Amino acid sequence: MEDYHKPDQQTVQALRNIANRLRINSIKATTAGGSGYPTSCCSVAEIMSVLFFHNMKYHPDNLRNFNNDRFITSKAQVAPALYSMWVETGFMKESELLSLCQVHSTLEGHSAPRQHFVDVATGSLGQGLGVACGMAYTGKYLDKASYRVYCLLGDGQLWDGALWEAMSFASYYQLDNLVAIMDVNHVDQSDAVPLQHHVEKYQRRCEAFGWRAIIVDGHSVEELCKALSQTRHQPTAIIAKTIKGKGVPAVEDKSGWYNKPLPKDMAEAALKDLQSRILNSSKRLYPAAPMEDSPPVSLRHVRMPSAPSYKAGEKIATRKAYGMALAKIGRYNECVVALDGDTNNLTCSNIFKNEYPSRFVECYNAQQNMVSVAMGCASRERNVVFASTLASLFTRAYDQLCTAGISESNINLCGTHCGLSPGEDGPSLMGLEDMAMFRALPTATIFYPSDGVSTEKAVELAANTKGVCYIRTSRQENAMIYNSNEDFYVGQAKVVHQSKEDQVTVVAAGVTLHEALAAAEYLKKERIFVRVIDPFTIKPLDVKTIVDHTRATRRRIITVEDHYYDGGLGEAVCSALANESGFSLRRLAVSQVPRSGKPHELLKVYGLDRDSIAQAVRKMISTSANAK
Repeated sequence: MEDYHKPDQQTVQALRNIANRLRINSIKATTAGGSGYPTSCCSVAEIMSVLFFHNMKYHPDNLRNFNNDRFITSKAQVAPALYSMWVETGFMKESELLSLCQVHSTLEGHSAPRQHFVDVATGSLGQGLGVACGMAYTGKYLDKASYRVYCLLGDGQLWDGALWEAMSFASYYQLDNLVAIMDVNHVDQSDAVPLQHHVEKYQRRCEAFGWRAIIVDGHSVEELCKALSQTRHQPTAIIAKTIKGKGVPAVEDKSGWYNKPLPKDMAEAALKDLQSRILNSSKRLYPAAPMEDSPPVSLRHVRMPSAPSYKAGEKIATRKAYGMALAKIGRYNECVVALDGDTNNLTCSNIFKNEYPSRFVECYNAQQNMVSVAMGCASRERNVVFASTLASLFTRAYDQLCTAGISESNINLCGTHCGLSPGEDGPSLMGLEDMAMFRALPTATIFYPSDGVSTEKAVELAANTKGVCYIRTSRQENAMIYNSNEDFYVGQAKVVHQSKEDQVTVVAAGVTLHEALAAAEYLKKERIFVRVIDPFTIKPLDVKTIVDHTRATRRRIITVEDHYYDGGLGEAVCSALANESGFSLRRLAVSQVPRSGKPHELLKVYGLDRDSIAQAVRKMISTSANAK
């Protein structure tokens, strides 16, 4: 343990005063806004006072400085206390607090990155510690810097499985620069939490996960100062026994006050009482400045060192092309970091791992935590992050993906074994919902490359595209479609097969693009001509190209996708054509839960192979002719 210097009485009193001012301002803000969690804010007042004015090192006038200590409030409902803390530092004016939850205000009910002092949104409980792990991992192993990471947790979220994934991750990587502070106030939203105030049980659980766990009175400034000064070669959990609504006797330790601001008369009485507890103190506290030892990083213009080197006729699975592209871009850009969820031999991120082991983070079979760690690694523009696993496994991390979207996080994700390509492994490992998931995220870009060249271009574009980027890759090998000097852009489709006599437009991607091209060649023998479009990005979709070419092919269009009907390429094209009249549209997709089988057999069974596409084209032409 480091030498502990007990704070003098003036410092102790100043910290107590700050805590009570946090309570006062939290009550004022929530009562004025008519919404919020004042009792939760009251239980963490001393914790936040000690953290921000005795323990953390940061520049209060430069909140995103990459040398600053980090603070993540996974207990996101204490946002008013966080806002009040920035009033204490002078970053905000007290009058701004009264705009809490108003439509014109940046002060939301749960903290979000609209505020300059918030790195990620954490309104969905249980995610903050995973984000903090990503920050701490970056600090210890990538930046090799002195900054520390503090994460505030509520006892209700200690029942969330994602949080314990993060506990395991932090212990395994010995993140001794990470401190989790658990606010154990025992009163949850609808009832008492199961362990209530049995803090020793929390301690044993944390220790079982490899953490150093210290029990404190969460309202004792002295105990908090001492506990937060103790470090070991392992992550630290401060288990703070607190009282919900502390400082407001009428609501202390009482159920029924969750997410309820105090009525005006009760608030006025509480404010008067709390004001009387603030004693005169001549000491003014200031946060300590951080060590300026983080290396400068620039994430602008992350580029490939050369054009793709694939040859015509060469075959490669897009998942392998992804792994090779990741290693290639990492060779030229030291800010590129790769994460994986115990699938690096399947996603082919092991190619990057073998070349750059110090920039590879194995997150094991914990996909929820992997996405959170990716958000933490990418925060404050420290790294260009690529995280990969099976496409089907991103379903379990959708809560975290939504948070990444709200946070406007710049993370790149790759899902392999998409669609029917897992074949014999069966439907549980087939990514058949992934496009629907990512299309629903407002900040997402979806790349669906179809060969080695377009995959390499997708990796480079993703590295330079803001928001959540998703690259969908397949298991089986396919031939090259593009030559190495082909240019690709987000939202720009490619017409890969056309003639002046084309009668139908077919839009397909990935393995189904190759089937569509085979169908087009086959139909030539029957004097039926088909135009084939590769959308390249499913979101944003190149609406103009699709509409223009469909008009040129007698307003006939067929979409083909190895995805369920709901939410995928077909629905994206339907939306694009919503304002068009006279178009004839046919969609081919997976219509039911698939069975096991070889991928090429499954494409035939579910009507996505060359013959099925050709038959759909014939039927559309025949139907149109009969209609005349």
